Amino acid sequence: MKSIIKLFSVATYLILADFFAAGAVASCSNYDLTKCLDSACSLNIGLNPASRCQLCGTSSAGSAEITSMKSISVGTSSKNTISESDLKSAPTDPGMRYAWATGECIKKISGCTADDVSKVYDKLIEQSCKAAGITAETKSLTSSLKKSKSTDDCNAQIMTCLSDENSCRSDFSGCKDDADFNKFFSACAAQASGCDNSINEVRSMSMKSRDSAIANQKALVTKIVNSYKSKRESGLKMVNDACTNNQARETCIKTVCQINMKNKCASGYESEKSMATLLCGFYDTACGNYKQK
Repeated sequence: MKSIIKLFSVATYLILADFFAAGAVASCSNYDLTKCLDSACSLNIGLNPASRCQLCGTSSAGSAEITSMKSISVGTSSKNTISESDLKSAPTDPGMRYAWATGECIKKISGCTADDVSKVYDKLIEQSCKAAGITAETKSLTSSLKKSKSTDDCNAQIMTCLSDENSCRSDFSGCKDDADFNKFFSACAAQASGCDNSINEVRSMSMKSRDSAIANQKALVTKIVNSYKSKRESGLKMVNDACTNNQARETCIKTVCQINMKNKCASGYESEKSMATLLCGFYDTACGNYKQK
């Protein structure tokens, strides 16, 4: 029997694999990937061999009746499993849950793609579905996944996912490198149902948004740097002008004489002029330090 999950998502998975398989640095650990997927799709598998089919296969297998996320067979303390808090927001529809788990596990397990998920886990789900008595091929695991969304809707959904703080973030600061962008886009695209036909166009749009955001950030930084440079150069020029021919000190003496001296330092009142000169002597010290630099 053909792999059940490929019946509704093979196009998406193969496209994503083309994007990222060539650039993957680390190989995908099948053990870690299975462990991660089991944390969302395997409920007491030893007691209920049909649980993978019920949770992440098809609603035709019956409900798994998840009463507590703590019942998930794989411990949630591992870094390679989906946390208990995240599982509480997992979709209940089997097909949607599998797509959601795919996106979560691609982010957690280094080097893995959606195609790896299909190769590693589809067989386990198929075996589980056989245990549930489902042996006939199914055209679709869920009708909602067959509904094709518009490019704009897909772009909006994936961009919302990419903007998450645990993904690229709203300013794309977490996706400056193409490898990081590819990883997060793959995870977000895997969760976007009904977008098979527009995934290439959405990826191009997302990449352009990323490049534009990074370019704007660089332009802003350059503007700030140039602004500080201009202020610094302007300040240095002002200091240089003030120290040339003791202009600042002489201006200070005139001001002190006019405001603070009774006789305005007029001729015959040299003591007032000397006092004003002494009060403005700090300019000599400041300009002396400036010239030394």
